[in-house]
Amino acid sequence: MRWWDIDPVFVLEKELFPDDAWSRGMFWSELAHARGPLATRRYVVAMDGDRLVGYAGLAASGDLADVQTIAVARDHWGTGLGARLLTDLLRAATAFECPEVMLEVRVDNTRAQKLYERFGFAPIGFRRGYYQPGNVDALVMRRTDPSTPATGVQGTEIHG
Repeated sequence: MRWWDIDPVFVLEKELFPDDAWSRGMFWSELAHARGPLATRRYVVAMDGDRLVGYAGLAASGDLADVQTIAVARDHWGTGLGARLLTDLLRAATAFECPEVMLEVRVDNTRAQKLYERFGFAPIGFRRGYYQPGNVDALVMRRTDPSTPATGVQGTEIHG
């Protein structure tokens, strides 16, 4: 993800997460830590031709990585794009030398939970009222080995 991706990312963010969307400033802040020799973030976008159809981000700190966000345009649900984005993030966790990857997912987002389970994430707890302003709980999940085989989706490119 680059600075010029923030506006289309923000449009998709508001469409998919209307109640608890990140601000443009939050994306700018994350990108500030995604480049250079001291980078602690990996943010990518998925393009279908000229259209941004997904994005994902990971933060690393010490030996722990955290999936910050994964989003896929509704018309690309079920295509494997979410799996491809997650694969990229897990490769980044390995590159950051993080043997453990954490994430939070809305308790009502069973589609995402199933994806994470397929990749070896296991539930370890809850964060009550984590997603605001809707006061929706988060399921906390962890994976202890971020290396995973690549999956492919034709017609969609992922760019850092």
